[in-house]
Amino acid sequence: MARPWTLYPRYPGHTPRRDAGLGAYETVLARAGFTPVAGIDEAGRGACAGPLVVAAVVLDPACIRRMHGLADSKLLSPAAREDAYDEVLRCAIDWHVVVIGAAQIDAVGLHVCNVYGMRRAFAGLRCAPGYVLTDGFEVRGLGAPALAIWKGDRVTASVAAASVLAKVSRDRMMRDLHERYPVYGFDRHKGYVTGDHVRALAEHGPCPAHRYSFVNVIKAAALRDGLDTMAEELAEAMELDAAVTAMESMAGAVGAPMSPAGASGGRRGE
Repeated sequence: MARPWTLYPRYPGHTPRRDAGLGAYETVLARAGFTPVAGIDEAGRGACAGPLVVAAVVLDPACIRRMHGLADSKLLSPAAREDAYDEVLRCAIDWHVVVIGAAQIDAVGLHVCNVYGMRRAFAGLRCAPGYVLTDGFEVRGLGAPALAIWKGDRVTASVAAASVLAKVSRDRMMRDLHERYPVYGFDRHKGYVTGDHVRALAEHGPCPAHRYSFVNVIKAAALRDGLDTMAEELAEAMELDAAVTAMESMAGAVGAPMSPAGASGGRRGE
């Protein structure tokens, strides 16, 4: 039976029960001398439109037990997520957000962009974390020992905080995209596949914010104009990526583009 977590290198201590509450992993790591602890998570992985947003967060250990509104962002209402976002910023020692546009996802692949974004988010931290917690899958090359935890955003405060920053930042970007492309309803479904989104794609075809690496988007493009239009749409998508990276995603502005083209990051104080 597969374990719900992977080790690289060896995890320094006992594995907390999944019902031990947020902060249990951070407590074990602190007792073993691994501080501070960073959490990394992303938003937008399963969407067929909009950017992939990755956040890295280092929380003040003294604040974790007092963060009553913190949870996996997917379990919170939009209003509760906004409140949790503010709470994370108050309790964070450091944080960094990376935005990767749809054209780059199409160019190199979703998982490659996901791993790249996690590495860039970690590298953007000003402090030097002693340990890293990630959600779901192992990420090598972070420059610090790391633990991948199945559904880590539900059992570790650091990963939950990262999920909130990534989700709220991306939702705000999708609302901005709705102003530019109102026929798709990005403000409602945030670029994920829903009945309304599929119907809008069928009627209007994809826009530059859509990911052409998704089958439903490719089919919509073919039905509307034929495959010969895809090169033009991808060129427009490159232009849109530059606009997306300029959006205000959090308290600080998203910074300058970083390699690969279209990926960008921002943090407090920049």
